[in-house]
Order: sequence, then C-alpha cells, then structure tokens
Amino acid sequence: MSITKKAVFLIIIILLVDQVLKVLVKTNMSIGEEIHVIGNWFIIHFTENNGMAFGMDLPGNNGKSILSIFRLAAITAIVFYMRYLISLNAHKGLIISVALILAGAAGNIIDSLFYGMIFNDSWGRLATFLPEGGGYATFLKGKVVDMFYFPIIRGTWPDWFPWWGGSSLVFFRPVFNIADSSITVGVSIILIWQKRFFSEEIFPGKKPDDESTTVSQETESSQESAISEETTGSQEPTDSPEAVKS
Repeated sequence: MSITKKAVFLIIIILLVDQVLKVLVKTNMSIGEEIHVIGNWFIIHFTENNGMAFGMDLPGNNGKSILSIFRLAAITAIVFYMRYLISLNAHKGLIISVALILAGAAGNIIDSLFYGMIFNDSWGRLATFLPEGGGYATFLKGKVVDMFYFPIIRGTWPDWFPWWGGSSLVFFRPVFNIADSSITVGVSIILIWQKRFFSEEIFPGKKPDDESTTVSQETESSQESAISEETTGSQEPTDSPEAVKS
C-alpha cells in the first residue's frame, strides 16, 4: 500500500470513529451528564464548545464564524501541504503525522459546519437528529462535541501559590475528543522526530549540509594542490657555483 493510500485510510478511520462517538454521545446524553468508565479519573463527560481544541473558543458574536472560516482555510492548506510532501517523497512519518493533524481538524470542523443544522440542543434533554423546525444554529455555528475527561489529580492549590492559591486543582482539566487527540499526537510526533523528518533530502538536487561541506573541502584541497604544482613547475633550476666551475 502506498503512503498516499495509508494516509487517506488513516484519515477516514479517525473521522469515522470520531463522528460515530460524537453522535452516540449527542443522542444519548444531555449536557453535563457523566459516565464513570474507570473510577473518578476516566469519565465520559458530555460538553460542547465553539470549536477550538480542549474547550477553548473565541469571544464575541462573530467569534464562532471567524473561527470556522479560519479552520476551513487551515484544512485546505494542510491538504496541499500533505500532497506536496507526498510529491517530494518526504519521510513517511512526517506524512502520517500531517495526516493525523488533518483528520483531527476535519473531524472538528464537521461539527462546526453541520451539527447546528442537524441536531437540536442538548440542554436537559437528548438531542434529536434532524428535528422538526430545524437545528439549534445555522451553518458555521455548530458546536463541537467533547467527552473525554481525565481528572487524574484532584486537590487544592496552596494558599501561598500566586493567582490560584486556595482554588481547586484538577489535572487534567480539559475535556476533549478523538479529533483533539489526533491533532495532539500528530504535532507531538513532529516535535519529537523533527530532526529525522526534516534532515533527509526531500528537495531534488539538494545535498545534506555535511556532504556539501565535504565536497567543498575536497575542491579547495585539489585547487591548492594544483596551484602548488604549477608554481613548482614554473621555477627554473639554478646551477650551483661548483657545477659551473667543473
């Protein structure tokens, strides 16, 4: 299987898992409802946000629309960048990492584009698919469904701690989804393996720095040798006095 097919297959699988899980949560849970999977540190907690990773959003009435348009542009750029990497036969790990980022971005933008039109709101009730009278929002203004919550550490900040002293401490606080995880994994792999991904020769005719340095040194050495030989050959031998007398 070619790297292109692998990347496309990975994107499709992530999108399917992400969307199936979101629809299940959206249609079977109300906002704030929880399912404790493993004790109090792995919880399915249904919440929604305006589209940024880990529950963050932009303020203002037009913040959601601006965010959606920006993310559409970003997804388009990522698609072209991945095609560019494939055309240059870049490192397979880099292509897969970009595919993970693309899948995550696409998974969340689907919510933003369509969920507001195909679902009603989930406040105090289960959402209905294609409800009579339309959904809870217009195009571009749907909310992203989040559900994974890992409050591994719970406690209270010490009173002497700046800003947060005396307030509750929860780690890891953000609620996220499969798409968020895909983006995080893709970015993390690139950061960890960036030297390997970007040190290989992916531009035609471009040689690694160490090779070009070696070639340059060899060229300079051969030029110096040629100059030395020419200088030696141009000097005429001088007879010593003893040889002239004899």
